[in-house]
Amino acid sequence: MEKASLKNQFHYNTKLKKYASENRKTMTKSEASLWKYVLSSKIMMGYKFNRQRPVLNYIADFMCKELLLIIEIDGNSHDDEKQINYDKQRDEELRAVGFTTLRFSDWEVLNRINDVSQMIMKWVDDWEEKNL
Repeated sequence: MEKASLKNQFHYNTKLKKYASENRKTMTKSEASLWKYVLSSKIMMGYKFNRQRPVLNYIADFMCKELLLIIEIDGNSHDDEKQINYDKQRDEELRAVGFTTLRFSDWEVLNRINDVSQMIMKWVDDWEEKNL
């Protein structure tokens, strides 16, 4: 499969548009917190993030097309071995088309949002050093 780009709309999946819209209306507390305090309105170092963005056969919690970055917020269900394997497969498929996935737990976002923000900013700084 070709790398994600503007030409292929970053592998936008129109079949998941309805589900993504529903997810935006029912964000978890941790997703809403990360969105409000870190990622919305180009707060994150001038890069625009989308919430609940359909990509391939998945819906990314947050995605920045310019950085090819996906941020996932994992609840308790992600501790299950079956879910861990699913997440690994998902991350591999996204990596194959050029995306990097950063994963944070609900707990990290709700209790250490400044640390999460710093980790994301560090990733962006590293990306800029390599790509700009």
